[in-house]
Amino acid sequence: MCRLFAFVSSDHSAARHELGDDGMQSLLSLARLHGDGWGWAGVAEAGRQPDALRSASSAIGDAAFDRAMDAESRAAIVHLRWATAGLPVNDCNAHPFEIDGVAFAHNGSIKPLERLHALLSAESAATLTGTTDSEMYFALIREKVAEGLSLREATTRVAAMLRDLFPLASLNALLLDDEELIVVHASATSILTDHDLSRLAPLADVLPSEHNEDYFALRWRAAADGTIAVGSTGVAGDGWTALPAESVTAIRLDDRSVSTLELAAEHALHG
Repeated sequence: MCRLFAFVSSDHSAARHELGDDGMQSLLSLARLHGDGWGWAGVAEAGRQPDALRSASSAIGDAAFDRAMDAESRAAIVHLRWATAGLPVNDCNAHPFEIDGVAFAHNGSIKPLERLHALLSAESAATLTGTTDSEMYFALIREKVAEGLSLREATTRVAAMLRDLFPLASLNALLLDDEELIVVHASATSILTDHDLSRLAPLADVLPSEHNEDYFALRWRAAADGTIAVGSTGVAGDGWTALPAESVTAIRLDDRSVSTLELAAEHALHG
């Protein structure tokens, strides 16, 4: 389980600027729990592939994380990792994953892992460098892109399939390429386990108050200058509104136009 933040700017911006002082304080307090790695990916200009950084270190006190928060870009995604129990904390498992000009970050857990892995082609399985369900989820999306679907179509098709096969999984994800930020908000039936809650309890006093209201919710806002931001609870603040549940939303980098498709509609079309 993890925390997510992203923005698509009207011109150029940085994560620190879009979060503001309060948002950065919330993000760093969340890193007390979500301290199993951090990552950033940004697109300098529409039409250019994203640059990506990731680390298995905590964001707290990491100079590379501070520099990433100040990196100017047209769009960017930020990820704080809280490793699923049993999965190693190492650079290979840190998000975002970046392959073929696409960066991908996930907040959730898709279990059982063996069942998810069985969905991969042999070619996709051979590309895995880590052991996470998140990297497998991303590999499935890339399979659909290789078949000729756009990234938006591929993401929606895979999310709808996984929702059917793993009804309790959180599929929340951010994808960024040279054209779009794609946001999967699919966690309507997801909950924290008792084990997760026991890990969270000792830090209750230092985490943002809204963090536990709906752990898997994603919210967004449009600023006065047209910049669109997306954040997990604890990152998103006052004035943010909930993204449509069980949906995939695409935000174009060139004009910040928005389109949303519900997973149920995708499932009805393709089963």
